[in-house]
Amino acid sequence: MQQMIFEFIGGLGIFLLGIKYMGEGLQKTAGDRLRDILDKFTSNPFMGVLAGMIVTILIQTSTGTTVLTVGLVNAGFMTLRQSIGVIMGANIGTTATAFIIGIEIKEYALPILAVGALLLFFFKSNKVSNIGLTIFGFGSLFFGLDLMGSGLKPLREVELFHELTISMSNVPILGVVIGTVFTIIVQSSSATIGILQSLMTEGAIELKAALPVLFGDNIGTTITAIIASIGATVAARRAALTHVIFNLMGTIIVVSILGFYTTFIANLQEWLDLNPAMTIAFAHGIFNISNTVIQFPFIGLLALIVTKIIPGEDDVVEYKPKHLDPIFIQQSPSVALDQAKVEVIRMGEYASKGLEETSSYLNNKQAKHADMAVQIEGALNNLDKEITAYLVELSGKNFSDLERSHHSALINSVRDIERIGDHFENIVELVNYKMSNKVDITEQGMIDLNEMFDLTIITVRDSIKALEEMDREKALSVVQKENEIDKMERAYRKKHIIRLNEGACTGAAGIVFADIISNLERIADHAVNIADEVLGEKH
Repeated sequence: MQQMIFEFIGGLGIFLLGIKYMGEGLQKTAGDRLRDILDKFTSNPFMGVLAGMIVTILIQTSTGTTVLTVGLVNAGFMTLRQSIGVIMGANIGTTATAFIIGIEIKEYALPILAVGALLLFFFKSNKVSNIGLTIFGFGSLFFGLDLMGSGLKPLREVELFHELTISMSNVPILGVVIGTVFTIIVQSSSATIGILQSLMTEGAIELKAALPVLFGDNIGTTITAIIASIGATVAARRAALTHVIFNLMGTIIVVSILGFYTTFIANLQEWLDLNPAMTIAFAHGIFNISNTVIQFPFIGLLALIVTKIIPGEDDVVEYKPKHLDPIFIQQSPSVALDQAKVEVIRMGEYASKGLEETSSYLNNKQAKHADMAVQIEGALNNLDKEITAYLVELSGKNFSDLERSHHSALINSVRDIERIGDHFENIVELVNYKMSNKVDITEQGMIDLNEMFDLTIITVRDSIKALEEMDREKALSVVQKENEIDKMERAYRKKHIIRLNEGACTGAAGIVFADIISNLERIADHAVNIADEVLGEKH
């Protein structure tokens, strides 16, 4: 019994590690382009299905693809309808692991592990190391599977397990529940399917009992996305719920025709002379492909259902520009310049909001504020790239001297706004460090930080308003406020050194405090740069 348990849990651990390493290796080998694949190839739900399949095969986890998709919906890169296509594709892509397992190369697992280890430890090239990680994960997958098979072999003789499989054959819902619960526990649908394949190979379970467990595993794999979406945005919760409804409906449909489906898979096994593990892989693949084909025409209805179940407006951060129409570059450069300015102002308003979210995170420590600030920083990076490219295209056009001056002001301001995002992201990281290391800033220190934060937020907001209206008075007030912030930074730094000398403040708290006020002072510098564009001055 001990040997059986140890071989099973050890094999399961190595198997899960193998999936993780193989996915990481594939992801690194493919390059950090997964987000781009999902962004660029989801113009319609069908392309979304293909993108979901490709990304899931690359990272070896449908949950990972779902989490990426939720992030893109949240960022305004993808609509809910497009995300449903990606989730459907992820369900098909995750069957690749079962097909890999179905290949009978377990006896070569150890040499494969050795090759992977050699590439990992004896080559300095990142590319070779990533390939080594993939191969090592591949070998671990089969080695873990072999160990699990050895541990599960004695189950054939255990009367209690034999009775359980008979019950699952007679009451399919029991198998569905077992598959769901086990997948929730191990947090991997591939692990549940790997165990099923091992049980089938050892003759410990029959196809009729295995299939309901397989369907339950598809429900269980949605739980991770649900957990990840608790307390998250409306868009995140809707995407997670879509995954649940899609898999639940598929299970209900197939369980209702289980007898026919079991006969079909059994005949397929005989026609293609499939081994038991490959039979499960085909059953899983056909189930997910059929589920997608059946539900694909109802994507609009699915989106409507989840919107009704989870109502409300979402605070979406849109990464993509809304006003940069390329047609104006050729037909009316003056209009294009006005459009670019509207986009720059929108970007500036995001920067101001990101700073406010950062201030809220410092004070109430709620993760939603940090998440929003980081999302806004990502949006600022993307808008910086898109607006700058648009303005560069405009640079060769015939402008008046005033328009040329405005064009130059916008190009410079975009860079300053993007740098504001970098600095408030630095502050978010400092707050994360403060929380994880239980660093306490004194009450007076927090009062000083909040006072400086409030003035910096007003300064950034005024600089954007000054740019929008080309208002010299407002721009001059920004310069005055920036001088105040400089004085604050010097005064607060001196007060902080006094607290350190008196022992009222720890060294770690002092570093966090000093770095936060330093980042705020630099944010004010960028705000004054924007104001200087309005004033026509350069520092």
